[in-house]
Amino acid sequence: NPTYTADAKGKATRISSGKVINGLAKKFPWFNGGSADLAPRTMTLMESAEAGHFSSHNYAGRNLHFGIREHGMAAICNGLALCGMRVYGASFFVFTDYMRPSMRLASIMHLPVTYVLTHDSIGLGEDGPTHQPIEHLSACRAIPGLDVIRPGDANEVAEAYRTAMQRKHPAAIVLSRQNVPTLDRTKFAPASLTSRGGYILAEAPGGKPAAILMATGTELDIALKAWEKLTAEGLQVRLVSMPCTEWFDEQDEAYRASVLPRSITARIAVEAGIRQSWDRYLGENGRFVGMSSYGASAPFADLYKFFKITPEHVVDEVKGAMGKCGSPG
Repeated sequence: NPTYTADAKGKATRISSGKVINGLAKKFPWFNGGSADLAPRTMTLMESAEAGHFSSHNYAGRNLHFGIREHGMAAICNGLALCGMRVYGASFFVFTDYMRPSMRLASIMHLPVTYVLTHDSIGLGEDGPTHQPIEHLSACRAIPGLDVIRPGDANEVAEAYRTAMQRKHPAAIVLSRQNVPTLDRTKFAPASLTSRGGYILAEAPGGKPAAILMATGTELDIALKAWEKLTAEGLQVRLVSMPCTEWFDEQDEAYRASVLPRSITARIAVEAGIRQSWDRYLGENGRFVGMSSYGASAPFADLYKFFKITPEHVVDEVKGAMGKCGSPG
């Protein structure tokens, strides 16, 4: 897997994903896949001449052009997986609504299909609410046996693929259109911990956190900026990256308790989707910064401000949770 150095500008996680896919394609000749007529936008084209394009003239081609039919694509991926191929199917995340029956069957049959799902939130911008996934993270997390992974930077993307490729489950890798910084892993916890599903990215400066701030995907950077503001004020807050709740739930109780101690009830989650799949981590006193309605058509930065998914609002929610729980920090 590639390793990415710290970069404040960063790149969209769909772009990092494309680089990983091309790296995998060079190493594994049985790795193939394609998209529902969205390869340039999902960044899923295998670019090497050896990969080729599947057609009636080239049955050895590994780039599959499924056409605009997500349900058919997901069903074909199941068939290829049953034949021993390691296969991926790509589309915009919102179109998993069309893929769900085949995703469910992949989970029932324990097929290691990888779904590469881009344009993962209101962050896709001007296409508006018809294309902006809101309930889809919770909907996919509701499928038993489906690993839903939403990496927060380029190195988490690489680790997401590394871990998913070793498992006998279907995996949905959920990726952004907009850029996200590549974190400085000499300063923060290593991205290899992605395989744990959730991990302490940055500890409270005093080592005794009074609140826990959790985030996934592009909101990890928003949570990190909030964490920096809070710690600058002397508040004791732990920052947790939670790229895959399924993997986190598989960890032993001791590890889960080390990341999310029951004694710390001031908890805040940040994710540009609905709250539904977070309640078991937030508890009664937890707060959620995300979406409770459909999106709108505007540049992504304007949308994040409008829906209050900002570092400033996260700071306010953390302070509110700490006050409610009697945690002075």
